Amino acid sequence: MARTTVADVLVDGLARAGAARVFAAPDAPTSLRAAVHRRALDVVEAPDATAAVVLAAVTGEVGEGPGALVAGVDDARGLVRGLAHAQRERLPLIAVTAEGADTRLLAPVVKASLVVEPASAGHWIAHAGQLAMGDPRGPVHVVVAADVAGEPALPVAASCRPAPLPPPEPARLDALGAAIAAATRPLLITGLECDVGDVRWIRAFAETLPAPVLATSRGRGALADPHPLALGSLVPGHAALARADLVILLGVDAGELPPAVVAAGTPVARIGRARWPGCGLAAEAVGDLALVIEELAPYVRARPAADWDVAELDRMKRAVISAANATPAARLVALAREATPAGTLAASDTPVLAAWQAVGPRETLTPLGPAPRGYAVLAALAAQLHHPDRRVVAFTRAAALVSGVSVLAQAVALGLPLVVVVLEALEPAIAARLERAGVPPIACPGEREFAVAFSHAYQSGRLSVISVDPGRPSP
Repeated sequence: MARTTVADVLVDGLARAGAARVFAAPDAPTSLRAAVHRRALDVVEAPDATAAVVLAAVTGEVGEGPGALVAGVDDARGLVRGLAHAQRERLPLIAVTAEGADTRLLAPVVKASLVVEPASAGHWIAHAGQLAMGDPRGPVHVVVAADVAGEPALPVAASCRPAPLPPPEPARLDALGAAIAAATRPLLITGLECDVGDVRWIRAFAETLPAPVLATSRGRGALADPHPLALGSLVPGHAALARADLVILLGVDAGELPPAVVAAGTPVARIGRARWPGCGLAAEAVGDLALVIEELAPYVRARPAADWDVAELDRMKRAVISAANATPAARLVALAREATPAGTLAASDTPVLAAWQAVGPRETLTPLGPAPRGYAVLAALAAQLHHPDRRVVAFTRAAALVSGVSVLAQAVALGLPLVVVVLEALEPAIAARLERAGVPPIACPGEREFAVAFSHAYQSGRLSVISVDPGRPSP
């Protein structure tokens, strides 16, 4: 009977935390790779350390558990770049790495760095799962020395998932209910903490008040974009913000709220899974979003209906849609959306997804901050692996695509039906690289040709790359 090693215990913990696959950097230790294979988890090879982290981070974003990766420390700075992205975006993942002099570089960009020994491996990997998925979510680093990974260890029957959030405090619910009762034009803003299970509660809350809903880039789809009360993305100067006399943040993280986006003097309340840093809120209730909204029902029913002008909200929505489709690139995105069914995911490392109609949370994948190189292709690959029954479209630029050519070749080998749209004409050298990778690009001279090419590529069920110059009219 084979003995259980420290590496086995760590990989078991990743699986119990919810990881279905593990992304491996090129320098991932053999002991960890072997343990992943023994535990029958999928192993997906990443071209470099940064890519491994981004793939794991996006998996944590679209999935119900943390992403997982194994790596050495030959490219510690690459790990830092990827983990800094995951930390900024609040994306849960567990990075299991070898030990080395440069592992200390990772400490500032993770929630914790946990060094395991044979006696503590089961405890620390369970703690890593709880910490990564605990609010606010983020990356956790687990360090295992080469001479420790193969040592015998006993599994520990500890939960790798965080405990359910406690119910909201009654006094805070009363304060939040009073703030809502006093408002005549409340406005909701959805953020990254909104989950699939919260959707029906958020919709009921918005319709009962009633209140218009704006969304951060990570909160889109919490109320489906086609809904009459969904007024688009949160941007400074939005007409609805100027009219609101109470702004209610639903699952909004402090890192995704633009500075001074809410007019001075407008009270701000919040419902969140983790407490808001600092002060300045008129009221706040912390807990499971759906539970808090349910507990607010008596306060909402007891108040008069909000005094929003339906015709005014309709004008705002039409203006938002018009602005979202104003640029040539946005029109291409809108054409792609019209050709895809509800539930299709879109990834982008260029700001064009305002034109993509999301009908559920986590359907638009775009970073809050600067995108890591090749982000759109990496995010699309990770999302497609996690959702094999759904389709994923990526929007990118030629320079970013160059970093993703090896990833596209891997996606071809895996049989993933991605459609990658390059929003500019490709230079011959880049087109030749794609040809060699087994992905000959489809060049479109204009919008009409793009619509036809995209429809054919989508229906083919094969990985396709389409390039089109958004500013060039069809001949």
